[in-house]
Amino acid sequence: MRIALVQQIATEDLQANRKRGLEAVRNAAENGADVVCFAELAFEPFYPQHHATPEALAKAEPIPGPTTDAFSALAKELGIVIVLNLFERAGEKTFDTSPVIDADGTLVGITRMVHITDYEGFHEAGYYAPGDKGAPVYETSAGNIGVAICYDRHFPEYMRALALAGAEVIVVPQAGTVGEWPDGLYEAELRVAAFQNGVFTALCNRVGTEERLTFSGESFVCNPSGDVIARAGTGTEEVLYADLDLSEVEHSHAKRLFLRDRRPELYADWLGRPSPVTD
Repeated sequence: MRIALVQQIATEDLQANRKRGLEAVRNAAENGADVVCFAELAFEPFYPQHHATPEALAKAEPIPGPTTDAFSALAKELGIVIVLNLFERAGEKTFDTSPVIDADGTLVGITRMVHITDYEGFHEAGYYAPGDKGAPVYETSAGNIGVAICYDRHFPEYMRALALAGAEVIVVPQAGTVGEWPDGLYEAELRVAAFQNGVFTALCNRVGTEERLTFSGESFVCNPSGDVIARAGTGTEEVLYADLDLSEVEHSHAKRLFLRDRRPELYADWLGRPSPVTD
């Protein structure tokens, strides 16, 4: 599998952002990509840098909708898998959502961010309802893909659930700012997740300076041994490519040892048991 992570600036012009995204997919296909992934809210300003308002919430779009329709048509034309991330409206609720489109143009499913945070610059609780789709894994023409949207990557249970469901690659659409995680901590986190779960992890980050936040870029890909095998620049608009040998998943330490030796019958009891009180 050749994966392409599109690291592009999002302006206030949503139509222009989407057009540039479509052009990026076409260019990635010309460069041999089988899968193209985009960052969190790739075609929109990062709305949660401000508190939610009715006007901001009105910008959410349905899925299927105009964006997924455009990318589905292109996926079918080019024979390429696409992982998006959009501000979704479903009835009265809005979500942070990643549609996954197979190479025949089929919208195979959507992943909604499960864990919703709220702090300065990331006022997400006002925008997103907690995801209600679980942790699905999609059997695409290129391989088995799971999605962990931004904050979800911090939860080992979520990453493990994707691995147990058969994910070979976990795509992480992210909105990470300059200096948000010093000393490479978020990179270390996904290296460990790849190693412990025997999967490739591919983090696609936002880039560019917006009204209150500057996003760092620095997208990267890890193999199932926990090594970084591809890395994009800081603050750059670019498409990062990585060639993934999916046979490494089956031969990983996690598949041969860690997942084999799990004791889930014990974990459920431990997680539900109150902590012992000691003097």
